[in-house]
Amino acid sequence: MRPLRGLIMPNPGLLRVKRFNSGSSTNPAMMFPCLDKMERVSEGLRTTTVGTQGQNEPVYGKVSSGFEIFKSNRPFYTDYGGVLPNFQIAYETWGTLNENKSNAILIHTGLSASSHAHSTEANQQPGWWEKFIGPNNVCLDTNKWFLICTNVLGGCYGSTGPSSLDPADGLPYATRFPMLSVHDMVRAQKRLIKEHFGIEKLYASLGSSMGGMQSLSYAQQFPNDVNKVVSVSACARSHPSSIATRHAQRQVLMADPNWNRGFYYPTATEPNKIPPHVGMKLAREIATVTYRSGPEWESRFGTERLDDDRSPVLCPDFLIETYLDHQGEKFSLEYDANSFLYISKTMDLFDMSLSHVERSIRRREKAQELYESGKLNKVEDPLVDKDSGKKKHRTTTVEQAYEDLKRGCKPLLNNEVLVVGVKSDGLMPCWQQREIYSLLEGETNPNVTHVELQESESYFGHDTFLLDLEHIGRSIGQFLCK
Repeated sequence: MRPLRGLIMPNPGLLRVKRFNSGSSTNPAMMFPCLDKMERVSEGLRTTTVGTQGQNEPVYGKVSSGFEIFKSNRPFYTDYGGVLPNFQIAYETWGTLNENKSNAILIHTGLSASSHAHSTEANQQPGWWEKFIGPNNVCLDTNKWFLICTNVLGGCYGSTGPSSLDPADGLPYATRFPMLSVHDMVRAQKRLIKEHFGIEKLYASLGSSMGGMQSLSYAQQFPNDVNKVVSVSACARSHPSSIATRHAQRQVLMADPNWNRGFYYPTATEPNKIPPHVGMKLAREIATVTYRSGPEWESRFGTERLDDDRSPVLCPDFLIETYLDHQGEKFSLEYDANSFLYISKTMDLFDMSLSHVERSIRRREKAQELYESGKLNKVEDPLVDKDSGKKKHRTTTVEQAYEDLKRGCKPLLNNEVLVVGVKSDGLMPCWQQREIYSLLEGETNPNVTHVELQESESYFGHDTFLLDLEHIGRSIGQFLCK
């Protein structure tokens, strides 16, 4: 893919406009204020130190404060053959842990969320799930429950991620960071839960979107260490349509030449590197389209233009375009680009199939063997099977894949599980939640509850879990209390 160089070069574009508007043209050259704006941002970043500079908290983040840190100094081996010699997890809590530590609920986040699910004394800004948490709340009553929310491993709001320093050389990991799985994120959380809080068994594991994947993963890996499981707008394995959408987002981001294959963090010799804000902006715009539904777009924006009396332009012209432009621009310097890439890919790789779990265990064991022998960084691909010397490719039928997935979900059969889907959700359609219900034998398993919101109840699409306290929140609250 050709780099989007025209979007970030500041002065040549203006010169071209002047040259092509010399008076010999039949029509005047079109102006591009949206590109001019991004060029001005780039120029400003050339003289402003932006980025992490080895810190886990990006200076451009607006919600990365008020959290606590759990540090683990034991090596952490990942599902895809990597290792972190140590790591840390950012977390926040609400409510009070009871004496026998039986009222703890772990809240898992979506792709780009921080640990700040609700305001605290240390950070009084509203959290991303502010109206779902609080005293006597219909969803998560802090008079009853002790709530824990973490920034995931691989994130950039306090937890170890690509922007963190590699202890081997003191430089940011960047794209030397190991590829992660959702199961890795959960195992890192497990260390926090057991080693820091001393909690042997969670009352509930709860999450939406990628958080819903994590919630299922927690029960799959530690079925005896959690009572109730809540998974909203998630799936048991990623599906082609979602993978394709996230692939497009990543490709757009990586096409920004400032991404520099992940090595855009400031250094002592280059303190003013420009982060790939253009690629991040465009990737976020693509993502935002998938978060809401067509009926909501129609209701909010229709096909209204900013000014029907002015000639159309190639920059944002429709109201929906200005909304996407704003969302992308706001996000572009609030989140680390590498964290976005890694966590997005992590969602694509999610698979609860038994064969996937078994391969992951073998890879972790191989990573530990190589790391302890000092050979891990000398192996080009630690995932190659040592017996055959070739990567394995499995071809299975739809029926075989489903049975494999069903076997992988067996550990959850004795847990109480709530599965929530939203009919207007285009990113993780409701049939994927029905699949979870089927995999857990919902028709005959009294432990499994399935709730599906109709379009008449919510037309907010995938983002319904962030907005609908009445249907989503109340369903969760009732399930937790039964």
